[in-house]
Amino acid sequence: MAAEQDIVVLSNGPGELATWVYPYVTALRQEATDQVRISVVMVPCPHASGREADIARRYPGVDRVLPVQEFWRLLCTKTTSSGWDWLPHGVVVFLGGDQLFAVLLAKRLGYRCILYCEWQARWHRWVDVIALRRPLPLPPTRAHVAVIGDLMTDVQTLGRGEQPQVHQDLGIAADTPLVALMAGSKPNKLKLGVPLCLAIADHLATVNPPVACVIPVAPTLTLETLGRYADPQHNPDLKHIAGTTAQLQQPLEGIPYLETPKGTKVYLWQQLPNYPLLRQVAIAVTTVGANTAELAALNVPMIVLLPAQQLRVQRAHPWDGLAGLLVALPAIGRHWTALVFWALVAKGLGWRQFWQLLQAPEMDWQLVKQGLGYKAWPNLWAQQEIVPELVGPLDPHAVAQQILYYLEHPQDLVAMKAALQNVVGDPGAAAKLVDLTLKIADKGHRL
Repeated sequence: MAAEQDIVVLSNGPGELATWVYPYVTALRQEATDQVRISVVMVPCPHASGREADIARRYPGVDRVLPVQEFWRLLCTKTTSSGWDWLPHGVVVFLGGDQLFAVLLAKRLGYRCILYCEWQARWHRWVDVIALRRPLPLPPTRAHVAVIGDLMTDVQTLGRGEQPQVHQDLGIAADTPLVALMAGSKPNKLKLGVPLCLAIADHLATVNPPVACVIPVAPTLTLETLGRYADPQHNPDLKHIAGTTAQLQQPLEGIPYLETPKGTKVYLWQQLPNYPLLRQVAIAVTTVGANTAELAALNVPMIVLLPAQQLRVQRAHPWDGLAGLLVALPAIGRHWTALVFWALVAKGLGWRQFWQLLQAPEMDWQLVKQGLGYKAWPNLWAQQEIVPELVGPLDPHAVAQQILYYLEHPQDLVAMKAALQNVVGDPGAAAKLVDLTLKIADKGHRL
């Protein structure tokens, strides 16, 4: 049976693909089967990796994917190099990027338009449906407005039926605690995150009973690229942190791993999506960003790291406009980023307290943390620290000791899981968005 409607999903980065697009297209395909043709269109984003189209192609149920390089051609001419055709009726669904792109593409194709909005809704006069994560103040609009909840919560249900034998695949005992080390996916995080995580793994390898560490490899990374961040010849920033080096090992059988000079193996998990793996880890160590939202949605306890050696502004709220351009410049970007970092601290503390911080003989990193405010998504949602955030010149041994504390006090892990479940809420947002999509898909139907 030929598809009757085109559903065109717009997105921009790996975080949005994993936590918004994947739950949505999975629910849409289950509900609509062969009634719709699902297209994913990548839109321009200064913080994208360039491999987002490859990620989207792996999602079951997606019929075709347009890489970002072809977006402007599609928007201007309604054509693609691969000769995409368009059905008479369809819906453009915004799931990441600039909302204006969705509005313009919907007008170009003559389709309906749905915006999924987390913090604010723009262009409300030119869209048909506004789906909100939470109630937001909106001016009068002709669009249908519905509060559907957080799409990220739906990752709780994805892959739940899959039970990979993780411990068996890793060649470790079934009762060995598993720690996920998530160093990030972008160079500015990986340069320090990889050596730091390897040093944490070295410390954990000395305890008894043993602890196993695994890196869920970001879909935008190859093993060779990841391995270069553990090599001082390719990663000059390694000397700025008390991390360690490692060699990439890719055995003919079994899972590849990074091996430190002490013989510690940090396994590299490449299966995507990685939800079945993350459900089996005892605790995760992660940088700030979309990882914290994904782990929270899966109710995985975590420790969030913001190494001060980096002096990089966190990317959960990317810098746009002139600030974003200055941060990207190779000559002054590092200095500008440091300036913005300290400006955020000053704004959070107030200038008088910030001046006292600068005058102190030693840096008070707890005060810096107070000035920065919460950076992990679950803490931002709850407006309190339900997962620990570590800010400062991080000591790998101290981080490892905190991991061991949680492993030795499972009741604290249970409490953290419950707090994450409470702040994230119950799944169902994807199904509600699918329902809105199918109701508005008929060009003659209006909600």
